Formats: sequence, C-alpha cells, structure tokens
Amino acid sequence: MPLLQNLLFGFLDTLTGHLMLVSYLMAVTDEQAVWKRLKRLPPLLLSPLIASLLSIWLYAVQEFNIFRYFAGSFAILAMCVVWVMWAWRWDFWRASSAACMAGILQVASSALAQTRFLVFPSGLQSELAAMALVLLFSIASAALLRRFRFGAWFRLLLEDRSSPRRTTVLIFALEISMETFLILQNGVQDQYLAAYYILVIVLVLVIMGLLVYLAHWFDDSRTLQMQRDIIAQQKLYEQSLEEIRQEVRSFRHDYKNLLAGLSQQVEEGRLQALRSTLAELDTGFDRRLGEKIQRSVPIGNLRIPQVRSLLLSKLTDMQKKGVEYRLEVLYPVEEVNMDIWDFIRCLGILADNAIEAALETEHPWVEILLLAQGPRMFLRVSNSYANCLDPGKIWDEGWSTKGAGRGLGLAGYQRILKNYPHASPCTSWENGVFVQELTVEDRP
Repeated sequence: MPLLQNLLFGFLDTLTGHLMLVSYLMAVTDEQAVWKRLKRLPPLLLSPLIASLLSIWLYAVQEFNIFRYFAGSFAILAMCVVWVMWAWRWDFWRASSAACMAGILQVASSALAQTRFLVFPSGLQSELAAMALVLLFSIASAALLRRFRFGAWFRLLLEDRSSPRRTTVLIFALEISMETFLILQNGVQDQYLAAYYILVIVLVLVIMGLLVYLAHWFDDSRTLQMQRDIIAQQKLYEQSLEEIRQEVRSFRHDYKNLLAGLSQQVEEGRLQALRSTLAELDTGFDRRLGEKIQRSVPIGNLRIPQVRSLLLSKLTDMQKKGVEYRLEVLYPVEEVNMDIWDFIRCLGILADNAIEAALETEHPWVEILLLAQGPRMFLRVSNSYANCLDPGKIWDEGWSTKGAGRGLGLAGYQRILKNYPHASPCTSWENGVFVQELTVEDRP
C-alpha cells in the first residue's frame, strides 16, 4: 500500500492532468462560452478521485506496469468523454474525438514537463510548484492554439458527419501513439533527452498539421458540393424560366385571336359569356403558369445543404427519366431532430422507391412535401402506382414487386427509424397513389 503522501501526490498529479485536459478542450473545440462550460466542471472532478482509487487497485499488479498505465489512462479518457458528452451536448463520436485530441496535447505537455526534474529538486513542495508551472504552461499553450484558430479547423473536421467513426478511430490511434511516446521516455538516456523533447514537439505539430489538412480537404469537398448544388439549382431555375417564357410566348401568339373572339362577344352584347370566357382564360393562365413558377421557389427554403443536395440530384434524375415532379417546401427547413445522415438515408430510400414505382405507370409523377413547424418536421413522398400491395410483406427484407432480392430499401428504412422513437412513419395507398409519410417530433 503506498504512503498517504504518495496517494495525495498521485491525486494532485491526476487532478492537474485533468485541468490541463480541460484547458486544451476549450482550445480544440473553439469554445466561446468558456465560463458556461467551466460551470459544468465540478462533476469532472470525480474523475481524478476514481482514477486514484483505480490506481490503488491496480498497484498490486506491479509486474504489469504498462498494463496498469494504459488501464488507468483509458479509464480517465472514458470518464472525460462522458463529461464532454454531457457538458457540450454532443454525441459519442464527436465527444470522443475532442477528448482524444485534448488528450494528445495534454500527454505531450506532460512529456515536455518531465524537464522539471532537471530544474526542481525532489520533494513534495517542489513537485507542487512544478505541477502549477506545468498547468500554467498548458493554459498558455491552449491560448496560443486559440490564437492560431486551430480549434476552428478541428470543429470543422467534427462537422463531417459522413465518417465520424473513422475520424474518432484515427484520433484515438494518434492518442495511443502519444501515450506510448510518453512511456518510452523512461528508457531514454540523459544525453538524448533534448532530442526526445524535440521529437515530441515535432510529433505534435505533425498530428495537428494532419488534422488541419483533413479539415481543409473536407472544407474543399463541401465547397465543391455546394457549387454543384448551386449549378444544379440554377439549371432547374433556367428550365423553369424557359417553360414560363414559352408559356408567355404561346399566350402572346394567341393574344390577337383571343381579342377577336372577345370583341365579337362584346358586339353581340353577350356580357355573361364574355365574363365566363375571361374567367376561364384567367384561371387557365394562372394554373399553367403558376405551376411552373412554383417549381422554382421551394429549393430556396431548403437551408440544410445535405438535404438540398440530395433533392436536387433526385429532381435532376426524375427530369432525365421523364417523371413529372412537384416539390413543396412551405417554410424554411433549417434543422431536423435526428442525425442528418440518417434523415438523408430515409429521404433517399423514399425518393428512390417513389421514382421506381412511378416509372411503372403510364403517367409517372412524384410529389415531395417538406413542412417544418418549429422543432417538428413533416415529410410526405407520394407517387403514381400501378401494382397491388400486400401490406404484410412490404417491410420484409428482400420483398419487392419486381421479385426477390430487390426490396432492401424499406427494411433499411425501418431499421433506421428504430433508433428514433420520436419519428413516426405512415404508409397508405389508394386509387393508384402510394404515399409515404414521416413525422419527426422534438427529441424527448
């Protein structure tokens, strides 16, 4: 059993490491409301206490020093991830990436802090002074990272929700590498310590450079996708404007003939017939021209880039296949209360199924409606349909009206929605119209 003094020193050393980690967390997350996060700091202080008790339990396994070190480090990292999930309201993958990145910087600072043995003599008071100095060094380093906007690039990397697991695994592997580098310090001879510390600094700079490069790559990819969306949107607008121009040109071509017919009715005193004819012309023109104008409006209400990109691609696909489409977005859509990529998968499955089913009809058409009301989102995808349905089979894996092995979409759609109890699907069909609805309420 270690002496009480050693236990106290171990607790203070672990506490210092946690405070260093928090300072780096503020930097890598580019946190602006620092005091708001620090108000949630007290629960994290349980982690040093638990880590100290764990070290006592592992102390008996003296022959497995490396195992004891990694077990303690992993436990601390897990507790920090849980705290970040609670303090930042993030999901597991984003919280893990942030905690691992802060851990890399904290371990690197700890490795560089070993130089304190060259400056401070042994003794508890000297060790406490060295801990305070290392903590101040970490706070200054975190401030420097904020000054150079490293956190802004790292937050941008966390926004890439297409591969959050790969990002977390990469940063976790880099964190393990840094932990291993710290352990190797015990075998470095005194004459090579200067080179070791230089390697630590270089390794940290390489890791940070790699992550900034990945963030740049993601930003460029997102910018390119946005440019493609803009081009696709402009094409749809141009097509709508061309259809409007053709409609106006056609109306202008018939304008003289219409006036001649109306003049004849005026001369004959047929005022009631004149009113009826004018009403029919007005209604017909509004219907024919209004539908074309409405096609160019809804895209602007889609404020989520991923949703806009998917729908633009589906509308373009329908246009190429000769499917008449109608898109309605009545109010600005800015957020969905589920993982955006899961929502994209659901929307893609419903749209693909609607297009495929519509193509089997004589007059294929697809209608997509998005309605956002506060935190509530309503999606409806309807299409023309020619086949009879068996309501007990459409959700079975592999079932399809086209044969075995084709109907994988709706089964996957069901699996996704199992993770969202606040999302309610509804399916109906009648008189050659197939309708899929999805209502996403506020998270419970």
